[in-house]
Formats: sequence, structure tokens, C-alpha cells
Amino acid sequence: MEVGIVGLPGSGKTTIFNAVTRGKADVATYSRLDGKPNIGVAKVPDNRLDRLADVFKPRRVVPAEVSYVDLPAPLEGADSTQSIASELLNYLQSADALMVVARAFEDPAVSHVEGSINPFRDVETVLFDLTIMDLAILERRLDRLEQGTKGAKAPERDAISKEQLLLDRLKAGLEDGTPLRDQGLSQDEAGLLVGYQFLTAKPLIIIINAAEGQTSETEALDDRLSSTIAGPNTGETVLYGKLEMELAQMDPAEEQEFRESLDVGGSGLDQMIGLSHEVCDVLTFFTGNQNEVRAWTVPRGITALKAAGKVHSDFERGFIRAEVVGFEDLDECGSIAEARKRGVLRQEGKGYVVADGDIMNVLFSI
Repeated sequence: MEVGIVGLPGSGKTTIFNAVTRGKADVATYSRLDGKPNIGVAKVPDNRLDRLADVFKPRRVVPAEVSYVDLPAPLEGADSTQSIASELLNYLQSADALMVVARAFEDPAVSHVEGSINPFRDVETVLFDLTIMDLAILERRLDRLEQGTKGAKAPERDAISKEQLLLDRLKAGLEDGTPLRDQGLSQDEAGLLVGYQFLTAKPLIIIINAAEGQTSETEALDDRLSSTIAGPNTGETVLYGKLEMELAQMDPAEEQEFRESLDVGGSGLDQMIGLSHEVCDVLTFFTGNQNEVRAWTVPRGITALKAAGKVHSDFERGFIRAEVVGFEDLDECGSIAEARKRGVLRQEGKGYVVADGDIMNVLFSI
């Protein structure tokens, strides 16, 4: 899973990036001179992996991962209030979800591009930028479709007309301020749009970046955020970015001790991974043997056949059946042999819908 991070200059999005990846990227407020993003990977904490390691005693344990891509502010000469550099659009288009960081903290050393602190205004600015980019894609595609109708045969004209009607409807919705994720697309319509990589169709995470001294404001910020940013595949939270970044650099035991003393709850890493999984509507299944125990993140509703393909393309191509046991059942049984003996190790076919926590062994032949 990959999450693209955007925000206005000085929003502290690189601070958030460091907090969730335990990274040490430069947090200077000016644009990066090379114009390249920071890319980091967060290992997904999952206590179930520890138990599975006890069961299988593998040579290695591989957790699931979430990649975070922190896009720099536009380079010098661009609109100072712009949140997304156009030359980096491809990074956002390839992301599975977008994270928008807005600043709530005061800092005389870091001036705000708008001259005042208003995180909700800043969120709207970034979301407007995403809308403008999607409208540009729609307009270009509609122009090409219009040209394509000339000389097209009847079946081709019917397909073009169908696409034009859909895109015209989406364009009108965007112009009225409704992102694509909120436009009630059918499954077939969503399938037609996959290749476009529209930004406002992607799952969205909103982060209000606050200072540690704003703890008394957190509840009010969170309440307003949840009431104004709502909809399918959308999540939000308030983080103390600078504090989370500092804690993320500590040894885990020392970090936990500080968190308890400061009463700041769970880590930013855990919160962000939880939100990333929630908005993307994914689940985790496992594979395990004496060589390796591994966690896999897949879309909810995926079949055993497609999940097998995530492990290896040969597994999907030569799929025969899958041996499946739920985590709770295996945890209670203590071994695959005992799970088979008790009848909780099931034989499932291609159409089986994978459940969160399933341990799956694919039988295949090619």
C-alpha cells in the first residue's frame, strides 16, 4: 500500500512523514532543490505475527508494509500557495490513498503562506487543488473523445457516447465541489475510471498538525474535522507532529515510557497505519511455513484466487485449492496438524472470500 502526503508549504508534512516512517528527512520549510519526494516504508505492527512465529518457528518473519511518499512544495517560482507541484503528479496518481496535512501550530520562525493559521481553510485549499487537477484530466479526455467520434463506426460511437455521458456527469459534480469518491459511482463506472487515476477518487486521510501545547484544543479540532470532512473512504485525526517525530527516533521501550509520562496515547505510526487500512478498506492474511511467516495486505472482498496471485503469479495461474484456517482457531490449536485434526483447517476453492486473519496455504500446479 502506498500513501501520498501533500500539504501547503510549512504545514509540517515532512515532520509527519518522519513520525510515521521513523525517518530523518530534512524538515526545512523551503522546497527541496532537487524537487524529489521523500519515500519511506513503515512496517505494520501486528501481534498475530509473533504468535504465528511461535507456531511455525520460521527462519524469518515479514510484516506487511505501508509506503509513504512525502511530496515537496512546488519549486521556487511557482504559486507560493500551491500545494502540489505539477511535475510530481505521477507520484500522487500511483498512490493508493492521499494524506493531506494542515497546520494548526503557531511558530514565529515559520511564516504561513496565507499569513494566518487556519487548518480548515488549508485543507480546503489542497482539496481544491486536487479537484482542479482532476478537472484538467476530464477536459482533456472529453476533447479526445469528441475528436474520436469523427469517422468512428456505430459500435465505437456508442462506447464513446457512454463514456462522454459519464465524464460529463463527473465533471459537473466536481465543478459543484463533490469529489469523485462521493459521487456514488457504480462498480462498473468505477472500473471504467481505473486507468484515469483521478485524485479525488482516492481514499483520503486528513491530518491536523498541532503543537504539544495545544492539547486543550485537540478535542474541538477533532470534532470540527470529523463533522466537516466526512464521506466514504475518508479518515481524519489530530497529531502532535513535532513530538511524534521526536518520539519516533527513540528506542521503543524509551518511547513507551515517555508516552505514558506525557499521556499522549498510541504512536503516530500506529494511528496512521490504522487510518490507512481503514480508508483503503483492506485486510491482512498470512502465509506460514518453516521458511517464512509473512503478512499480506489485500482489498477486502478479495477471493482466494486473487489473494494467491498476490503471493506469487504462479499460485494464481495454477491454483487448485487453498488450505485455510482462521487465526483464532490456529492460536487455540497451536499447530497446523492439530487444526487439521480438529477439522478447523478448511479446503477452499477459487471463489472463497478471504477473511482478516486467515492463514492460507495455496496448492497449485503449472
